[in-house]
Amino acid sequence: MADPRGFLKTRERELPARRPVAVRIMDWREVYEPGETNVLRRQASRCMDCGVAFCHHGCPLGNLIPEWNDLVSRGEDREAAERLHATNNFPEFTGRLCPAPCESSCVLGISQPAVTIKQVEVSIIDTAWGNNWVEPKPPQRLTGKTVAVVGSGPAGLAAAQQLTRAGHTVAVFERDDRLGGLLRYGIPDFKMEKQHLDNRLRQLQAEGTRFRAGVNVGVDISWDDLRTRYDAVVVATGALEPRDLLVPGRGLAGVHFAMDYLTQQNRVGAGDELAQQITATGKHVVILGGGDTGADCIGTAHRQNALSVTTLAIGRQPAAERTENQPWPTHPLLFEVASAHEEGGERNYLASTVEFIGSKAGEVRAIKVAETEFRDGMRVPKPGTEREIPADLVLLALGFTGTDGVAGAGAETIQLDEGRVVRDADFTTGTPGVFVAGDAGRGQSLIVWAIAEGRAAAAAVDRYLEGATELPAPVRATDRPISV
Repeated sequence: MADPRGFLKTRERELPARRPVAVRIMDWREVYEPGETNVLRRQASRCMDCGVAFCHHGCPLGNLIPEWNDLVSRGEDREAAERLHATNNFPEFTGRLCPAPCESSCVLGISQPAVTIKQVEVSIIDTAWGNNWVEPKPPQRLTGKTVAVVGSGPAGLAAAQQLTRAGHTVAVFERDDRLGGLLRYGIPDFKMEKQHLDNRLRQLQAEGTRFRAGVNVGVDISWDDLRTRYDAVVVATGALEPRDLLVPGRGLAGVHFAMDYLTQQNRVGAGDELAQQITATGKHVVILGGGDTGADCIGTAHRQNALSVTTLAIGRQPAAERTENQPWPTHPLLFEVASAHEEGGERNYLASTVEFIGSKAGEVRAIKVAETEFRDGMRVPKPGTEREIPADLVLLALGFTGTDGVAGAGAETIQLDEGRVVRDADFTTGTPGVFVAGDAGRGQSLIVWAIAEGRAAAAAVDRYLEGATELPAPVRATDRPISV
């Protein structure tokens, strides 16, 4: 440790300032100002280098957090980047998008605010890219084996990079016209500018990974053909089947799934021209769902100059601090104010949607809601509490029910259970040579789990092809977040 008393000298968390709301809603750039080096070093020095570092357990990747915190506090930034990459292929993604279960598990968090692990992580990798320390690592030899990875989200890219570096010839198939999956079309630019994704894709290509965008497996090429052409297949199609809300008026114009809305804005941001873009401009927007996707819709609607933005959540407002049933070191469900929430809008809890109300033209004009009551373990609308909220655009951000990417010709040999690809603890399916990683097998989850599973599935594929592997396998398919 650079300073064994660092956590006593600096007791408070310090994070970079967010750009002023009035400024940042005028563009699509990331919301945070650049951090100050002395603040970062000071925050990294708060790490206690615990005898039992629970942050390791909180992070599915097993990131070497105390090690790179110590290096940052000493000013050894390049060495810190090397330790960071030892366990994480894409720290610039997790440093921006992960909800940081590592911080929930931080031992210092028992008595003080947790170490700013996530901020230290993203600062390390941004410094590495800024100094050209991130270089391609092509394999020293080729095995002659071929692997197809279906899906170019974080799980697919992590698996592809690991397998390419192991010497296999890897082709990544992506049904969209651009690579990146949800990183490309699901995450707004104000949370992660796409230059970070493009940098990694260039690194993967320089290492030898091949990409096939605009190819829908099951339609453009059958799953049977893919298994015939390649020695192994990794299914990493994500879990993008949206959860619907089948109440009266669902078919009205102006009621959309949140991901359709976010995808269109990302396409426009990439330079595409859309004839009939779903837009919040000049509209009263109502968002159903209080999670990350809902927050992304809030920030997007503000940047599109919505008249008003209202978020409705069917459940109770989460607590501001840990409750007895969410003790350390679990990752608690807390009430948080994300950058999008700072930008305006109204958040309502215990709000059950009863009906979408339309105009004579068949367009949504309002949403009827009622207070949620709990009856026989179910959340139902309370009679007599109905009210209307103006709504010209309704966005359904209610989560996802499973993968929509395993369909078409030959897909019948890949078994699904409640929308998830059936697999064993080693990421193998019932079809020899076919593996699954990320949300496609796990269900909707965190980006850090997707990367961890991509790395672990790559180790399973390498073992299948070569009989043994030296690739790390940080998790098993049966692992779950820390709980008590």
